[in-house]
Amino acid sequence: MTRLNAPPILIAEDDPDDAFLLRRTFVKAQVANPLVFVGDGDEAIRYLSGLERFSAHEEQPWPVVLFLDLKMPRRNGFELLEWLREQPPFGGLPVVVLTSSREPADVTRAYELGANAYLVKPSTPNDLLATVRGLVADGLVLSEPPEVER
Repeated sequence: MTRLNAPPILIAEDDPDDAFLLRRTFVKAQVANPLVFVGDGDEAIRYLSGLERFSAHEEQPWPVVLFLDLKMPRRNGFELLEWLREQPPFGGLPVVVLTSSREPADVTRAYELGANAYLVKPSTPNDLLATVRGLVADGLVLSEPPEVER
């Protein structure tokens, strides 16, 4: 149920099974925003910077939120979050860490680096659906993105 001109949700997730489950869950939750999946932090930077296959600005609009896994190859979630917050045009992008780590040090570090929310991946599809519906109710999706010059 993608809404015409709805800003996309960027999801940095390297596990294909988790990506499939997230895609299915967003559809079940009737989220109108299109989903853009990237497999690691480097690919997320290419998307946000409009580089390589993401160079067509009209086809790759600014995301309304970034869902970020922490444990990814190449540039991990912490490194991506640190990079985002150091780049003036990307500093205001809302970031929801969605990871399997419950480690207090990971939670603390994510918030210190500027995460807006830290969620542990729910253990069942129904719990994930409830989490996504909660994010919709909180207004993290179906919102307007900030104006950004690339």
